[in-house]
Amino acid sequence: MPPVPKSFGSVKLALVCLVTVLLGDQISKQLAENYLNNQSTLEIFPFFNLLLVRNTGISFGIFRNISPIFLICASMAVAVYLAVWARSNALYRLPVALVMGGAIGNILDRIFRGSVVDFLDFHACGYHWPAFNIADSSIVIGAMLLFFVAYKCDNESAAQ
Repeated sequence: MPPVPKSFGSVKLALVCLVTVLLGDQISKQLAENYLNNQSTLEIFPFFNLLLVRNTGISFGIFRNISPIFLICASMAVAVYLAVWARSNALYRLPVALVMGGAIGNILDRIFRGSVVDFLDFHACGYHWPAFNIADSSIVIGAMLLFFVAYKCDNESAAQ
């Protein structure tokens, strides 16, 4: 496997990444709210639609009955923990910035919109993936990078 790039540890890169994810997420959600309504589906490709969905739960709409205040507080606690943790672990800064940018985007939705706005809708061969947004994508990519960096660093330290 290729080595983990040292630029992952850059605070400036992490902040730019976090802000870019946050702005892209919020702008795309505002556009979805402005141009999609709750009843219409806009087909982009045979496997991809734009569809406005309001998610009051967590991933995939599960736990819809949990208090929004609890979800906001839990998300904020995780974001603060990750920020403190990444401060002393330079290689984790970029992946954590991706996770935090997405988490903050969804926190802002819960606070100002009352639910998370999802609008990316993929489907194929009769299977439908639950609608999601840029924040969700950023969280998943950040988590995958966290696992990659942890795996890479663990293997490198074991080899020495």
